[in-house]
Amino acid sequence: MASRRDPVAVLGLGRFGSALALELHRGGTEVIGVDARADVVQQLSGVLPQVVTSDTTNPDALREIGIQDFPRAVVGIGTHLEASIITTAVLVDLEVPTIWAKALSDQHATILRRVGAHHVVLPEQQMGERVAHLVAGRMQDWVELGPQWVLAKTKPPRDLVGIPLGESKLRTRHKVTVVSVKPEGSGQYTHAGYDTVLSYGSVIVIAGRPNDVERFVELD
Repeated sequence: MASRRDPVAVLGLGRFGSALALELHRGGTEVIGVDARADVVQQLSGVLPQVVTSDTTNPDALREIGIQDFPRAVVGIGTHLEASIITTAVLVDLEVPTIWAKALSDQHATILRRVGAHHVVLPEQQMGERVAHLVAGRMQDWVELGPQWVLAKTKPPRDLVGIPLGESKLRTRHKVTVVSVKPEGSGQYTHAGYDTVLSYGSVIVIAGRPNDVERFVELD
């Protein structure tokens, strides 16, 4: 299993790929950035220690820069579907252990998985869904952990205030769990336990199925 400190190759340095590569670098992860556009590579050469111009669809070119030795690779190419798919297939042929790929649509994602991507992300779609939940109601944040499990940040409804969580019958009544709480006046989150008592000014992080979480957040 790859460690969080293991090096990462990022292929395709558009907005998504460059932001990813820079954030990994800032976090202390060794990164090599690869893009076919010399001007893009030039712009990033002063901020990324390793950035090279190369055709990511050419297995010999990637082999020459040692991509096959990286335990993790991310295909950040989005708008050029053919290049995205071929690059992913090349990484599979080079036996890169863990491959992440960006997709622009469900169909694109399906193809990437079929050619061998281990993880596929749809950043625009996922961000749109997240913002929709924030705009629509009292949600302060929303994170999908899977198709049927989410985390959400919100304020506690009236019937949870002033009583220990263990006495609230929260899971039975609402089918969600409070996993963390930031007490009123505190800047730090802490674990929520059986004896935790919430106030109106508390912020809570809850976990559950999307429909159950949405219903809970809309409670007064």
